[in-house]
Amino acid sequence: MQVRHISPNIYKLSIWIGLPISLWAVKEEDGLTLVDTGIKQMGKGILKEIDRLKLGPLQRIVLTHGHPDHTGAIERLRADRNIPVYAHPLEIPYMEGEAPYPDKKKASVLVRPGLVQSLEKADGELSGIGSLKPFLTPGHTPGHLVFYHQEDDVLLGGDLFTSSRKGKLRRPIPLFTANMPLAVASGSIVKLLQPELLSLCHGTDIRQPHKQYDIYAEKWEKK
Repeated sequence: MQVRHISPNIYKLSIWIGLPISLWAVKEEDGLTLVDTGIKQMGKGILKEIDRLKLGPLQRIVLTHGHPDHTGAIERLRADRNIPVYAHPLEIPYMEGEAPYPDKKKASVLVRPGLVQSLEKADGELSGIGSLKPFLTPGHTPGHLVFYHQEDDVLLGGDLFTSSRKGKLRRPIPLFTANMPLAVASGSIVKLLQPELLSLCHGTDIRQPHKQYDIYAEKWEKK
């Protein structure tokens, strides 16, 4: 497993299986927030790296969305502790197998029903989690989230984009994206937040992604 210290408080943990699969460990005052969990086989390695980095105890897991390369290691990571897991409420029925994702014919139980808690507050706003602020960016999946770390000025983008090796924005993987036009439009969050760094699950991290967004949108919104 490759570990990169991408900002003062954030580590990116990755493996390569035909494409990179990444998640993030975020240092908090009370320990660690994990953003996504990768595939099932990554669980042991994640725990090993958390211990090696001495980031403190794992306190919470937040999910960008419910696809198995983002949720696969949840049970392994929670084996010894009742660690809370959070996601957008729009996403939970799909990951629990109540309904198939919009681009699929069959529902699959990707996370044990009742395990994941909603990030939505009573007033409909999304709760901040640790040092992270969530933003709904639908399209790849109905409840896809990105998480902004204001202090480090880093946006953890999940599958909102992919990228080229030269650091160019690319659209999310079409085969697994339910609504590509909506996903492309959701990418405008980078213009709103203008993060110094955009970190992605499948691809190279990108500096100042807002400077590329207009060209990206013009290219892909017509595809």
